[in-house]
Amino acid sequence: MTNVYEPEFEVQRDEPPYVWRRARVGAAAGARALGASVFAVPPGATTFPLHAHLHNEELLVVLAGEPTLRVGGDVPDRVLAAGEVVAFVAGVDGAHQLRNDSAAEVRLLIVSTMVAPEVNVFPDTGELWVRDYIPGTEAPAGAFDVRAPLPDADR
Repeated sequence: MTNVYEPEFEVQRDEPPYVWRRARVGAAAGARALGASVFAVPPGATTFPLHAHLHNEELLVVLAGEPTLRVGGDVPDRVLAAGEVVAFVAGVDGAHQLRNDSAAEVRLLIVSTMVAPEVNVFPDTGELWVRDYIPGTEAPAGAFDVRAPLPDADR
């Protein structure tokens, strides 16, 4: 049995500013259609670039700490508190980024649908990421996994 307060971290990323540890608690609990991961984010780190999932919805639960949430558009960044829950809908309106601007580790539970194929949009870099496997999982051999620039809007 898995526990969100004492997770077994099996994945990590250490490519500043993207630094975190991840425990796939949904898979450990036997989930098939939903993903759930606990992220431990050290001070000064960011989970991922600002991004939107075009096919998957995510739900964030702040377990500990005070992460800073950035969403798309002209919405100001917001510091979240432990216990807050935020939904990120599928599509560009659900663009989000989480940073740890505090002096203490942040713990996040992110629950998501697990639909493939998936397309991610990265507004800051003008990129698309298209893949035929489930987000948050390792790419299987022979997977379709392509990053490309967004089409120019002026064309």
